[in-house]
Amino acid sequence: MTDANYDGAGADEIKALLNALRGQRRHILGIIDGLGPEALRRPVLPSGWTCLGLVQHLALDVERFWFQAVLTGNQAVIDSLDAIEDAWQVAPELPAADVLERYRRETDRADGIIAATPADAPLAWWPHHLFGPPHLHSHRDVLLHVITETACHAGHLDAARELIDGRRWLVLTKDSEADRP
Repeated sequence: MTDANYDGAGADEIKALLNALRGQRRHILGIIDGLGPEALRRPVLPSGWTCLGLVQHLALDVERFWFQAVLTGNQAVIDSLDAIEDAWQVAPELPAADVLERYRRETDRADGIIAATPADAPLAWWPHHLFGPPHLHSHRDVLLHVITETACHAGHLDAARELIDGRRWLVLTKDSEADRP
C-alpha cells in the first residue's frame, strides 16, 4: 500500500499522522507480546477489563467504527454496530489469536482508507444517538482522535502489563536496557 494516494497539501500531513498512529499500534501489540491466553484474559484493574478486551475494543470501537462507519459511511458496518453488545468483553471460546488478527485486519483496512482520503474530507456519517452534535468534522479530526485514543489505551496496557509480570515498554532509566522490548 502506498501512503497518501491522493495529491494535495494534506498528503504530507496525513502521511505523518498515519506514521504516528502506526507507532501507537505497534506499542499496543508490542506491550502484550509474549502474554499467554490466560494473562491476556486476566482483569488486573478494578474495572475488570482485560488486555484482550482492550484490543478488541480498539479493533471494533475505534479502528472499524471511526474509519469505516464515521469517515466513509460504510452502511454494512453502520448496520452491524448494534450487534456489538460490549466490545470490551471477549467471548471465552474466542481464541486470543483471533482477536489479535482482527485488530491487524482492521488496522490494515483503516490504513487503506486513511491513505486514500484527503485530510479535509468531511465525515460521511455521524452517530448523533451516541455523541449528539458532531464534535469532529474531517478526516484529520478523526485521525487525531484515533491517535489520541490508541495512545491512551497503550498507556493502559503498559500499566496492566507491569501489574501482570513487571514488563515495561521503553522506560528510559539508567537500567533501561533491561526494559526494552
